[in-house]
Amino acid sequence: MPTASVTSSLPVLVIVHQPTSTPGRVGEVLQALGFALDIRCPALGQPLPTNLDRHSAVVVFGGPMSANDDHHRFIRQELAWISLVLAAEKPYLGICLGAQLLARALGATVAPHPTGQREIGYYPIVPTAAGQGLWPGPLMVYQWHQEGFELPQGSQLLATGTTFPHQAFRYGQQAYGLQFHPEITTAMVNHWTTEGADQLACPGAQDRPYHLSQHRLYAASVDRWLHQFLARWLGAPAQAEAVWGQHHALHHHPTAQGTTTLHLGQPPKLEIG
Repeated sequence: MPTASVTSSLPVLVIVHQPTSTPGRVGEVLQALGFALDIRCPALGQPLPTNLDRHSAVVVFGGPMSANDDHHRFIRQELAWISLVLAAEKPYLGICLGAQLLARALGATVAPHPTGQREIGYYPIVPTAAGQGLWPGPLMVYQWHQEGFELPQGSQLLATGTTFPHQAFRYGQQAYGLQFHPEITTAMVNHWTTEGADQLACPGAQDRPYHLSQHRLYAASVDRWLHQFLARWLGAPAQAEAVWGQHHALHHHPTAQGTTTLHLGQPPKLEIG
């Protein structure tokens, strides 16, 4: 996995799509690595920077809108702005909608599953040959989406799935798109499956008890993967073990975990991203 050359003295720019959104576990790991977070919500009219001289990297999270929603001015803005991030050669990480926006900005199609299936719950992803450096083997990850992306021209497919075959890709050296949600916490799973309960009846969705039981089983392994991925993505591998010790303690602290109240970009009745 190529690593970026960044400095923790510059914050990571975090793009969210709702006023209630938070960066969840991703934000916690970034802060543990020593990065401040500059959180902005273009959907609320907050501006995107015209250059990235004051930021070390960019993370774009999910939301209930589609990457194809050109009637939203902020979607059009973000699609155009991603080209600026890529031209600046800053590390980019897109999660769910953020990955779909990256794919579309690179000319790929974003669309629902042809048979109407969704991934809502825990599903396995499997590394490709190009992704072996990121995933030593299959990983169970949390998903909540009805749309997927085609693989952009010139990119590398890193992980695949059964229902939505394109689960992770890399473009260039530092731009990544992940269809799944590594930022999820127990509090988020509880909130999504309660407030978005109507979505659990959609084709392919899993029921609430399964979400909760699978999260208990697989959250720790996703956490381990996430901290290693983010440390290497930002060029901080030497800090990985120390960060994991702090991160693991936080993950198992019920009070700290309960402070995260809402999954990023995942409101009640979420349809996509």
